[in-house]
Amino acid sequence: MPELPDIAAYLAALEPRILSQPLRGIRLASPFLLRTAQPPLNEAEGHTVTELRRIGKRIAIGMDNDLWLVLHLMIAGRLHWRTPQAKLAGRNTLAAFDFPQGSLVLTEAGAKRRASLHVLTAADLLSIDPGGIDVLTSDLNAFRSALTVENRTLKRALTDPRLLGGIGNAYSDEILHAAQLSPIALTHKLKPEDWDRLYHATQHTLQLWTDRLQTDAKAQFPEKVTAFREGMAVHGRYGKPCPRCGEKVQRIRYADNETNYCPRCQTNNKLLADRALSRLLGSDWPSTLDELESLKRR
Repeated sequence: MPELPDIAAYLAALEPRILSQPLRGIRLASPFLLRTAQPPLNEAEGHTVTELRRIGKRIAIGMDNDLWLVLHLMIAGRLHWRTPQAKLAGRNTLAAFDFPQGSLVLTEAGAKRRASLHVLTAADLLSIDPGGIDVLTSDLNAFRSALTVENRTLKRALTDPRLLGGIGNAYSDEILHAAQLSPIALTHKLKPEDWDRLYHATQHTLQLWTDRLQTDAKAQFPEKVTAFREGMAVHGRYGKPCPRCGEKVQRIRYADNETNYCPRCQTNNKLLADRALSRLLGSDWPSTLDELESLKRR
């Protein structure tokens, strides 16, 4: 799912293309994309884009008639910049937003249709905001207060949109590696020095990738937005060496996601239980890297 740096990159690419430009038309290839009935979608047509805004992991496009078009790309939704009046070709194409200089096309890979479009008035815009704080503008106290509302694992707390805005599976892995903290550490048990590391690692990681991706987006529209990027420390790097210590990156798999971490840097050389494998192996599940290596040699 595109996260804060990816959404920031999309906004940087969209600004010179659609800001202050009239929206000439909206073409829907999939009626399931539109999740609101009022105001009607066609009321945005013919009006000018006056503002672009990020709301959590959503892209909000403000029009001069007080309407907002809010896109949530979910996991597989992606934006593309095409020539004016580009055809809605292929089953993955959901919609096109036509502007004088080109068409903004929304696609979604796979059979599941999770991406959404909401048409809202300014007064209703807050209704889709999950409420998470903006990490890049918050201070340490606000950050800590948000994450300690409940006693949760760091991985779950960082990715809860009601607590923090814009962080998902990929960048939470990178943040926790930078902070040298376990993904299953509980928020109520962190020490003051842990909070300091986590706060600064969160801000640094998000700002680093935001700056990097926005720079790329200003040169070329971000057509290949992915959760697995060259230069990431642990996310998507299972079995590869940690850039800090050289130990192999490990993972916890659950549902459609996995958490990547370095056992030496983050968990004191302890292997975190993979839900599926630990059930299979039971008491044979290795608790340390040495035990894991011994198991592999059997």
